[in-house]
Amino acid sequence: MKIAKASLVTPGENLAYGVFALMVSYFVFAYSGRFGQVSILLYYAVWLPLVLIDYRRVLGNYGKYTWIFAFTVFACLSVFWSASPGTTARAGLQYLSHVICALIAMRVLDIKTLTLGSVAGAGLVLLYSLLFGVYHFDPLDGTVSFVGAFASKNQLGFYASLAVVFSFAAVVMLGQRGLWLAVCGVVGVLAAYCLHASQSATSVLTTVAVLGITIGMRIFSLLPPKSRKLLFIAAAVFGVITVISAVYGGAIDSVLGVFGKDSTLTGRTYLWQQGIEAAMASPVIGVGYQAYWVQGFSEPERLWEEFFIGSRSGFHFHNTFIEAMVETGGVGLFLLTGLLLACLFGHLKRVLSESESSEPLVLFGISALLFVRAFAEIDVIFPYQIGSFLLYVAAGKLTMPVSQRLTPHALRIKDGTLRSMINPLGAGPAYPHR
Repeated sequence: MKIAKASLVTPGENLAYGVFALMVSYFVFAYSGRFGQVSILLYYAVWLPLVLIDYRRVLGNYGKYTWIFAFTVFACLSVFWSASPGTTARAGLQYLSHVICALIAMRVLDIKTLTLGSVAGAGLVLLYSLLFGVYHFDPLDGTVSFVGAFASKNQLGFYASLAVVFSFAAVVMLGQRGLWLAVCGVVGVLAAYCLHASQSATSVLTTVAVLGITIGMRIFSLLPPKSRKLLFIAAAVFGVITVISAVYGGAIDSVLGVFGKDSTLTGRTYLWQQGIEAAMASPVIGVGYQAYWVQGFSEPERLWEEFFIGSRSGFHFHNTFIEAMVETGGVGLFLLTGLLLACLFGHLKRVLSESESSEPLVLFGISALLFVRAFAEIDVIFPYQIGSFLLYVAAGKLTMPVSQRLTPHALRIKDGTLRSMINPLGAGPAYPHR
C-alpha cells in the first residue's frame, strides 16, 4: 500500500504517524539515560526527516518565533563566558536542536493527535516503569518510595501527571469514545497507581490543582465569550482570597503533613538558599548554561555530598527560576519566565475569547502544569525532556492563526456552518468563489 508523503505532515491526516512519533519521543525522554545516546537518534529520526517532505509546511516562518527562541539563543551564547565552555556548547546545541524538533511537531500535529499520542506515550513510559521499576530509600526523609525505571520519584510522578491530564483531556474535552476511551481509562488507572506509589507530593498536588483549574475553565468555555471573562475575573479574585486565607490559616503545613513533609520541603528550602547565593556570584548573565553542576567544581561537589548524590550527576536546585538564574543570570531568567507566562496567559486568552476552545483548553492545562511545577522542579530548561518539548509546542501554537490550527475536517465544518448562516436557503453561493 502506498502512503502519500503529504499525509505525514498534514495535521489531522497523520494520526497514526503522530501517535507513533510521540510514543518514541516520550520513551526516549524518559529512558535515554538507560539506553544511551543512541536512543536520542530515534527522537531526531521521527521529526527531522519530515523537513524533507515539505519544508515550508513543516518549518513555517521562523521570523515569528523570535520570542520563542530567545532563551535558547541566549543559553547558546553563554558559551562565551561559561565556567565550563565545553559543557555549555554541547548542551546549548542539544537544546537548540530539541526546540527545533518540538516546533516541527507543533506544525504537523493537531490537538487530537498531540493528546492521544501523549496518552499512549505516557502510558508506555508508566508501563515500562511498572514492569522494570524499583523502590528507593530516601536518606533525607527516611522514606521508601517507588521510582519506577527512573532515578527520581518526581520524574515518575511527572509522567503520571501528564498521563492523567492528557487522558482527562482526551475524554472530556475532545470527546474520545470507543477504543481510545478504554485506552485512556487504563492509562489513567496506571497513572493514579504510580502517583500513589511514588509518594511525590509535587506531582500529586500539581495534578489535582491543574485538573481543578481545567475543569473550571471547561465550564467557562460553555458560556459566551463575554460572560466567560466576567466569570473568570470573579473566580480569580475569589481564588486569590481563598489561597491567602489558607496560607495564613496553616493549610500548607497540614497538606504537607499528609505527605510526611515539613516546612523545609525535605531540604529544598536550604537548596534554594544555596542556589540564590550561587546566583549572586554572577547575577546578570550567570555562570553559563549547564555550567554549574560540573564534576570537579567545589560547590556542586559539596552539595552532592550533603544530599547523598553518589552519582554526582542528575541533580539541580529543584526550582526552575533559581536554576535559570544561576546558569543564565537575570537575562536568562527574564527570557524563560516570559516564555512560561506567554504560554500560560496566551492560551488563557484564547480559552476566554475563542468559540473553538478544545485546543486552548488542553494547551492551557499543560502550560499551567509546567508553570506550577517550575517552583519545585526542573522540567523545561534541559534538552530531551518532555516538559521542554511540550512547552515549545504550546508556545509555537500561539503563533498559528485559527485557519492553520484547525484540521481540514474542522475547517470544512466551520466553513459549511458559515455558508449556511449567510445563505440559509442555499440559493447559489453566498459569496463569490476566488
